[in-house]
Amino acid sequence: MAAHRSKIDPKKFRVAEGHAVKLAKWPTRVECFYSSKDDYHEQLLHHVESLTTLQSKLYASNRYALLLIFQGMDTAGKDGVIKHVMSGVNPQGCQTHSFKHPGPEALAHDFLWNATCRLPERGQIGIFNRSYYEEVLILRVHPEILQGENVPHPDKPSLWEHRYRSMVDLERHLNYNGTHVVKFFLHLSKEEQRKRLLARIDDPDKNWKLSVDDVKERAYWKDYMRAYEHCLSATSTEHAPWYIVPADDKPNARIIVSKIVLETLDKMKIDYPKSSAQHRRELETVRKQLGKK
Repeated sequence: MAAHRSKIDPKKFRVAEGHAVKLAKWPTRVECFYSSKDDYHEQLLHHVESLTTLQSKLYASNRYALLLIFQGMDTAGKDGVIKHVMSGVNPQGCQTHSFKHPGPEALAHDFLWNATCRLPERGQIGIFNRSYYEEVLILRVHPEILQGENVPHPDKPSLWEHRYRSMVDLERHLNYNGTHVVKFFLHLSKEEQRKRLLARIDDPDKNWKLSVDDVKERAYWKDYMRAYEHCLSATSTEHAPWYIVPADDKPNARIIVSKIVLETLDKMKIDYPKSSAQHRRELETVRKQLGKK
């Protein structure tokens, strides 16, 4: 099992700042990092246990925060990754938000408002299932939606560049103030999506996840891939990188994501707060008080 773990190099999945992404050159399936189902569960458990320890230190230190953003086409496995990778995290130290179609209140504000209201506090891990990046993905494929946002110049070609810049500036601001941002694009093939959509029809417990609109969106596959290419190229930075995670193999994707999250937390060098001499004296006073019957 250790040999499999050693093969996972997060840098292979990271989009370098300034790199022009061509998704056709990024695989949706890579070498399997687990040798069996038992090996997969053992590796994931090891990662989850390590993540639990690091999250406890993050919560106790109350100095930094971590924001994890998940994007991908329908059925890419965002829900499953979040469920399995974060399964050992203390709910008190984790905040998860799923972003749906914006309501009237969100539409009355700038396009980042809805997300900034939900950023994690210090000591917390925030998880965005979809995010403000929808504003340069689905809206770029369906620009007619912009009319509902009442933006001043919806037809200007520079609109998208301005939005990319706003996102990069926000993430730079967050990083400077202690919130580390890591972004995952779960890279799914169109054929694998077809199989997963069919599986949802065959499984009565998953019928609710599928609608006619989901299938209609497949007709825009190439448009979505172009939108993702523009987005990933323009917004992957040193302080808030994008990782393109091959998602055709769900267990493999979960192991890769958990490895990247662990590496990110490790680099933050967080630990439990150290007691001062005064605090130690106070604790000894408490010990004496507790020792009394």
